[in-house]
Amino acid sequence: MKNNIATSIFESLSSGVRLDVYRLLVKKGKEGMVAGEIGTTLDVPPTNLSFHLKTLTHTGLLTVEQEGRFQRYRANLPLMIDLIAFLTEACCGGNPAECGDFSPQSLCPQCIEPPSEKN
Repeated sequence: MKNNIATSIFESLSSGVRLDVYRLLVKKGKEGMVAGEIGTTLDVPPTNLSFHLKTLTHTGLLTVEQEGRFQRYRANLPLMIDLIAFLTEACCGGNPAECGDFSPQSLCPQCIEPPSEKN
């Protein structure tokens, strides 16, 4: 990960609303939530929420999938794991094994998609 990408991610999380949205979607996992459910849960008006969802989606922290007339949002956990790895790559003087296992498989095994089989 490059510094400018990490900075962009941190900037997008600097809003309390966006941080709440991201944390809520982390809790929901792969199920995610549609925009209306997010707004109702967090008591955020639709126009305000739309702005925040667009920002989080633009930085890659959220993925969005069209479901009929609804949009389902999910936290992009692999990106967050990459950010954590970026922040901790020089852990313990460049010996991250001394600090613990920060590998994606260790941090969030269910976030890692199994490799697809090619026919």
